[in-house]
Amino acid sequence: MNVTATTFLIASLGLGGLSGGFVAPWAPLAPSVTSVSISAPSSVSASSADMTVANTATPASAGTGDGSLRPVAGARSILDELSAIPAARLSSFVSDNAAAISTILANPPTARAVSNWWKLMPAASRDALLDSAPELVGNLDGVPSSLRDTANRVFLADTIADLDRQLDGLGRSERVEAEQRVHMLREIDEALDVAPGAAPRSLLSVDTEWPGRAAVAIGDLETADYVGYLIPGMFFTVDGQIVDWTVIAQDLHDEQEGWAERLGASDDTLADASIATVAWIGYQTPGIMDIISLDLATEGARHISGAVQGVQATRADDPHVTLLTHSYGSTATLMSLADGGLDVDSLVIIGSPGSAAQSVSDLGLGKDDVFVGEAAWDPVVHTAFFGSDPGADSFGASTMSVGGGTDPITGRELTAASGHLGYFDAGSEAMRNMALVALDRGDLVTSGESDRPTRLTAARE
Repeated sequence: MNVTATTFLIASLGLGGLSGGFVAPWAPLAPSVTSVSISAPSSVSASSADMTVANTATPASAGTGDGSLRPVAGARSILDELSAIPAARLSSFVSDNAAAISTILANPPTARAVSNWWKLMPAASRDALLDSAPELVGNLDGVPSSLRDTANRVFLADTIADLDRQLDGLGRSERVEAEQRVHMLREIDEALDVAPGAAPRSLLSVDTEWPGRAAVAIGDLETADYVGYLIPGMFFTVDGQIVDWTVIAQDLHDEQEGWAERLGASDDTLADASIATVAWIGYQTPGIMDIISLDLATEGARHISGAVQGVQATRADDPHVTLLTHSYGSTATLMSLADGGLDVDSLVIIGSPGSAAQSVSDLGLGKDDVFVGEAAWDPVVHTAFFGSDPGADSFGASTMSVGGGTDPITGRELTAASGHLGYFDAGSEAMRNMALVALDRGDLVTSGESDRPTRLTAARE
């Protein structure tokens, strides 16, 4: 990367965000774990529970080429130890082995392994673990999302209450840090508020340590026919954007529901379709100081893979999964797809600074499943800053218009996206097209190459 291009990118992206403010770059999400000593409760023999978990850090790229994450032996061993402990002793085990619990969360086993482990756990042990280790239950991909929501809400409320109790006894600098953290957690809590008559929301994941991570799902992930993940890019933080990101997810969810109702009259696959949309800030996005690095994209790729696999592992059926990716988030997602760490049905790429994959064929998807949108005056598109340009003809993706105009089906006037953050306005052509892709109706996406989509199946209003 040449210095001129780097300077241009940083300067161009020094823009305002959504309604929340941006914060300075932060420390890594979790420290590297070298060893964890596990203490056995009195009812468990030392031979079965006294053990040392060697360094369990996974390689930066966690895909295996077969659509799954690499299992982590140490974390899986700890889960197996939990299964062997009587339910009555689980609370003391968790209390005595906080570092071991952190190890599982820092480098978890595959979602499929977690799902199988959870199903085999005795009901009493599952309940005990939910009570004593809500952070673990709530943030393990592979545990049913309804239970994760219950656990994460408890963990979030308990953490806020603990911090509030500590504030008066802290020194000035410590108090400032604690208040900043409490503010972040209250933003997550606010993002869970549901308007009367709106779809329910659930807290799919939460990291309460600064700068935090969170995923808020709108709709029922355990039953939804269509599941979409909104993956953010640079400068997005939990403290600054989780509320706005959830509002955008709600707008997209509402757009999808409107189209499903309209098209369901002539499309049996959409009749009575159920939808879930996830506002996902599940990785640390880059700030000004680390915007030119791919390190956070690599970490993001791992977390994106785990999140999607977590839903798929807990479902007996296969929902239609769409990833709607913006900016640096598209780079992270494309990295995971190219490495074989993801198996999804469709993909939207908007405002992308580049891809590790050279073409759609490297992603395990077809041209009709991958859509690229590029707004006017977006300084990031066509830079190919992190690899190939997804918007280039050679990449092989379908074009998704975001320039506004008249909807060819409804006659509704659609607004245009402009700049790097202009794709998410309710009533925009970008949101209209993203909703249709997420409903597996890419044939109705306006391409900007003609006045009408390929096929119309709904009457004009």
